[in-house]
Amino acid sequence: MDNRPIGIFDSGVGGLTVTSRVINELPCEKIVYFGDTARVPYGSKSKKTVTKFAMQDVRFLLSKNVKAVVIACNTVSSNSIEDLKKEFDIPIFGVVEPGAKQAANVTKNTNVGVIATAGTIRSGAYERAIKQFNSNISVYSKACPLFVPLAEEGWWNDKITYLTAQKYISGLIDKKIDTIVLGCTHYPLLRKCIEETVGPDVSLVDPAYETAVALKKYLFKNNMLREGQCGGHEFYVSDITETFEKICFEALKQKYDAKLINIEEY
Repeated sequence: MDNRPIGIFDSGVGGLTVTSRVINELPCEKIVYFGDTARVPYGSKSKKTVTKFAMQDVRFLLSKNVKAVVIACNTVSSNSIEDLKKEFDIPIFGVVEPGAKQAANVTKNTNVGVIATAGTIRSGAYERAIKQFNSNISVYSKACPLFVPLAEEGWWNDKITYLTAQKYISGLIDKKIDTIVLGCTHYPLLRKCIEETVGPDVSLVDPAYETAVALKKYLFKNNMLREGQCGGHEFYVSDITETFEKICFEALKQKYDAKLINIEEY
């Protein structure tokens, strides 16, 4: 038994989709979430900057006495997870490996597409991870940088979002992919749009769900599940915006208030 909370962080509010999955899989756990809304997006920044920001994010969560950290950000998971694991003596879970494993399991024709931020695509992390599970898989990657601001704007079903998806994804469809990885935690907010763009013959893999399952297995195996009162989640951001409230309700189906912190102090 370990009643300490689980820490989850993201460059903004896309990580709330991961939080939703964790709450569904582990309803009795308490979550402490941090969204770096003042410095979003991470996907366009250098690896050095991303790692610096991620270190600050983890230090903040450790100040809340968390028992494990979930990196609800594909850019950090792709670029900085090994640096974080070396720096901090705490279980740290990224979203890349669980998503890659599921993609390798799902594909039937071994043609897998990955859509993500420029930083995640540039790292090559998904391609390496997928090929570790099956070296015969061909991975086709596409950076979709406009998806993050469209998701944060709440334009989940807007005409411009559909046109953007068609522009980004048409090249992947031409590669005869049968599986596509949503390689950014904002992208599940655009799932309906992406599903309609790729069509019914292409399976979508959401690394958020796979990460929540991996976390659940780890906590159970190591006798770290919470017992007693459920809930009591806490949410923190580095800048107060209307976007948090809007996406929080969309992802979690419940209103939560976020507290402002100065992440530069960590």
